[in-house]
Amino acid sequence: MKKIFCDKIPRITKNRKKLEKALGVKIGNVGKEVSIIGDPEDEYYAGMVIEALDMGFPFEVALLIKEEDNAFEIINIKDYTHKKDFRTIRARIIGKNGKTLKVLNDLTECYFELKGNNVGIIGDPERIKNAQEAVTSIIKGTRQANVYSFLEKHRVKSIIDLGLKG
Repeated sequence: MKKIFCDKIPRITKNRKKLEKALGVKIGNVGKEVSIIGDPEDEYYAGMVIEALDMGFPFEVALLIKEEDNAFEIINIKDYTHKKDFRTIRARIIGKNGKTLKVLNDLTECYFELKGNNVGIIGDPERIKNAQEAVTSIIKGTRQANVYSFLEKHRVKSIIDLGLKG
């Protein structure tokens, strides 16, 4: 059994049946504590999906974590800067009218969400590496244009599936 503390309990309880069916686990909660019961692997993925929902990711995007080719990473802004003005740093990540996040989403093909001083990223593991690099660069003060240029130069090419994988 795995336990997670979750701020957005209504999102979990409202979608409990869908989550249980999609993830193959039983979900219960007492207050803000969510308990997950199932196979260890299913519990692991369910925990990550619930954390993603708690960060604010849309339901469909959070469920992408369960798919084999996707990962979920959380970057804590405090780990990459000594500045105390986290509001300005969050504003730089979001950009004017959300433009920076949209461009990051388009260039990395990953999904981004901010909650407090954390940035959540869901996407293909190879693409997440570039997404993490981009977000940490913005946190450290690199100009957005330079980050976009880096992402365009280091864009991950899609792998063509020849049907050889078992």
